[in-house]
Amino acid sequence: MNNPHIEIIFETNSWEDADPGIESVILSAALAAYAAGREALPVLQKTADVSVTVICTDDSAMQELNRTHRGKDNPTNVLSFPLVAAGEDIPAGVPVLLGDVILGFETMCREAGEQDKPLMAHTAHLVVHGVLHLLGYDHMEDGEAEKMEQLESDILMKLGYANPYLI
Repeated sequence: MNNPHIEIIFETNSWEDADPGIESVILSAALAAYAAGREALPVLQKTADVSVTVICTDDSAMQELNRTHRGKDNPTNVLSFPLVAAGEDIPAGVPVLLGDVILGFETMCREAGEQDKPLMAHTAHLVVHGVLHLLGYDHMEDGEAEKMEQLESDILMKLGYANPYLI
C-alpha cells in the first residue's frame, strides 16, 4: 500500500501561529486515518495514486461552506467533501482525488478549550474524523457511529492521543 499524497493548505496564518508543529500533526493524522480505513473504499485497491486535501481556514469561510452545502448558517469544526462514492468504479491505475477535509480554526480552538484538551489533539481527531468520512465512514446511525468512533479512538491512541470520546 502506498501512502496518499496529502496536500495541506493554510488559508490563514492563525494555524501555524498557534503551533508551528500543526502541519506534522495534520499529516500524521491524515495518513493514519487513510491506512486504517482504506479498506472501506474498495476502488482504492486499484490505484497507488491517491490524494487528499486538508484545508485549514477560519470560521467565516466555514460558515459560508456550511450554509452553502448543509443549509446551516453557522461555522462548524470540520467539513468533508468526498469526491469518490462507495461502489464507484474507477479504471485500474487512474489517480484518485479522494476529497477535501476543511477545518475551522476558531471553532476548533473554542471546542478544545471547552473540552479541556490540547488544540493539537483536537486537530488530530478532526482530521482523522474527516478522512474517515472521505473513505465512506459515517455516524448517522447508532451502529455506524459506534464503529466510526471506535476506529477514530484506535487511530488516535496509536498516534499517542487520548480517546476523544472519554474526555
